[in-house]
Amino acid sequence: MTLLTYQVFKTVAEMGSFHKAADVLGLTPSAISHAISAMEKELGFAVLTRNKSGVALTNYGEHILPYVNAVLNSDESLKQVIAEYKGLKAGTVRVGCFSSVCNSWMPSIIKSFEKKYPAIRIEVFQGTYSDVSEWIKTGVVDFGFLSTSSAGDLNIRPFYRDPLLCIVPADYQKKKDTDTMSLGEMKGERFVVQRESTDADIQHYLRTNHLNVEADYHVVDDLSTVVMVANGFGICIMPELTMNDIPYETRRYPMDPPAWREIGLACLNPDLMAPAVRTLYQHIITVYGNESMTKSYPENSEN
Repeated sequence: MTLLTYQVFKTVAEMGSFHKAADVLGLTPSAISHAISAMEKELGFAVLTRNKSGVALTNYGEHILPYVNAVLNSDESLKQVIAEYKGLKAGTVRVGCFSSVCNSWMPSIIKSFEKKYPAIRIEVFQGTYSDVSEWIKTGVVDFGFLSTSSAGDLNIRPFYRDPLLCIVPADYQKKKDTDTMSLGEMKGERFVVQRESTDADIQHYLRTNHLNVEADYHVVDDLSTVVMVANGFGICIMPELTMNDIPYETRRYPMDPPAWREIGLACLNPDLMAPAVRTLYQHIITVYGNESMTKSYPENSEN
């Protein structure tokens, strides 16, 4: 099988359609179909199922996709090493990120990076903590943004400390006349909560501090959580970064004692990064690292 065959298989798996994959790769749908059929004939088993709504991976296809990604990533790494030897900075870097990073950081990251390295292309994949972790493990992305609470067994380099805030309705009557929200004040309050795959840091904070919250509202994204709070259905805990672009009328209190999530860049092996991947990785840490975090990592200066 050729690298083109692997690229066709990867693209069809991502797009869920022969026609969409053909558009992305600049091929005809019949050429895509022929490549997949030839691949299946050589393998001796089906990698895709065809139906009226498109195509989906078979169980065999799901198992070999990470290996196909690894082959394509190795080819990309080789191209980047060759380009580096020629004095060029080139290649493609795939980055996974959760919503608040995607909204607050990725536009400026892409713009600032493209000014310095116009030949390096960045692809962004947005999802939950669980999505990003899975994409790193299966080779869909080269590295991703995760919090230390959600990284599991992945290598993670923390570089940004994001304060946690207690978010309450605008007309909320606080129990104490202070500028912070204490654990005692939150006990007994009704919360709006998300799934742990979305807000592992908040769930970790609640468990660590033995806050057994009452919650009738279980939502799946940050904006919905804040909307419910703004409309008086409870309170919530949110990272400061998440609240940057949310326009709804609420009040925000720093936690007492202070609490935060640590955001970092996670990958399989930081020592085996392709040149373009390593260049973006260091750029992000250098530009966005908190002073308090970068002091702990003196090697954060960009190469």
